[in-house]
Amino acid sequence: MVPGLSFADAESDYNDADVCIYGIPYDHTACFRAGAREGPAAIRHCSYNFEQTHFEHGLNQSRLNVFDYGDCDDFILPEDMINEVKFVMSPAIEDKKFTIAIGGDHSGNIPIIQCFKNKDVAMISVDAHLDSRDTYMGVKNSHACVTRRASEYLGIDNVFVLGVRSISQEELGAKDQVPYIDAYQIHDNGMEWAVKQAMDTVKNERIYITVDIDGIDPAFAPGTGTPEPFGLHPLDVKKLINMVGDRLVGFDIMEVCPPADPTGVTPILAARYIKEVIAVYGKNFKR
Repeated sequence: MVPGLSFADAESDYNDADVCIYGIPYDHTACFRAGAREGPAAIRHCSYNFEQTHFEHGLNQSRLNVFDYGDCDDFILPEDMINEVKFVMSPAIEDKKFTIAIGGDHSGNIPIIQCFKNKDVAMISVDAHLDSRDTYMGVKNSHACVTRRASEYLGIDNVFVLGVRSISQEELGAKDQVPYIDAYQIHDNGMEWAVKQAMDTVKNERIYITVDIDGIDPAFAPGTGTPEPFGLHPLDVKKLINMVGDRLVGFDIMEVCPPADPTGVTPILAARYIKEVIAVYGKNFKR
């Protein structure tokens, strides 16, 4: 464990915790701009910007017990990172804790999904990229392979991507193409329509949400490793979190790259998404 500033209001110990937060400061599979390893610290710092009270939910966060483990140890090889994240996070998932992970590049999602040993979850991803390559630059556990690894573990019918606007020819030609709705359809038809399509498509009832911050338009979230224009509005992810509601079993937010955003708005948005997830969990599971 790497000690540091805890997420705001994370004052519980592990045994009493309803929500457990973990940092994964790993970005060694980044291919355009590195720096996502600084994401967990920046997001935790920005979490102190917000009120405990979520007025639109009628909820005060202080009623929840939140534990912040700190950061997983950093490694060079993705396989070593994967082993570390499994070692650190699997106890909480096995104990039925609600887990939130802060990246780091998106490869940090791969071991989290594999911690669900019963394979009884579906994953909805928000991402500018389909991330369904088998390998990328010779690396099987790259940030560009996240949904491929998830579909191999959970089944292709338990993975769905929202907000895509960049797909390689390899991915377009795949026989087992990961299901997705692109950002252009979402702009035309609305996020509520897209989320309903995703929730109706996946087979498992319990849903894990992973957010690559590049799914949001870079006008709102410039601090990311692989920015792509024409993205989602920040409120679209808020709608997703709330529509999943009591089916939500875990969350991660990845690819926040503070060196690429001197304004600091990207980690602020990421911290607010975490606060939103905690509020939705509190409203649905801690009545």
